[in-house]
Amino acid sequence: MTLIKEHEISDKALREIAEKMMIAARTAPKGRGQNTITLALAEKDDIEKIAKRMKEIDKQMDFSAFTRDANNILNCSVMLLMGTSIKPLGLKKCGMCGYANCAEKEEHPDIPCVLNVTDLGIAVGSAASVAMDNRVDNRILYTAGQAVLDLHLLGDDVKVAYCIPISSSSKNIFFDR
Repeated sequence: MTLIKEHEISDKALREIAEKMMIAARTAPKGRGQNTITLALAEKDDIEKIAKRMKEIDKQMDFSAFTRDANNILNCSVMLLMGTSIKPLGLKKCGMCGYANCAEKEEHPDIPCVLNVTDLGIAVGSAASVAMDNRVDNRILYTAGQAVLDLHLLGDDVKVAYCIPISSSSKNIFFDR
């Protein structure tokens, strides 16, 4: 009998959980059934690029949360990247973005559609619930999302992004940071 040690399966198991998180995010409900969500998985090389950009943001903005979170993601083998483009849903009555309706909002393409951002939030929650169901440590990071936007990793049309790194270690690296 050959023993399989934890370190031999950890990265593979985390990748499989991240893939399930991606599916959960994709199948989460969307306003009017319209998809504005873009998803990707980052592994070591891309995580290092994202962490580097996060540290640069800290230096530019003097906001230490970016370096703290960058150091955390460097201890992860996989991270889910999630973002949304800004595409109003064509509603006659809404106004939650501050404009009278989607037609008026279209005149301001850089202002987020509330429903696009809501859909992203629901997708983020669905993905995080899969991580929780599989008992892997995770954290929803807007800081990593900012770096992903700066690096255009999800495409130029994605304007709002979050990331969920996952980890399996003796102590949750995202707790008591």
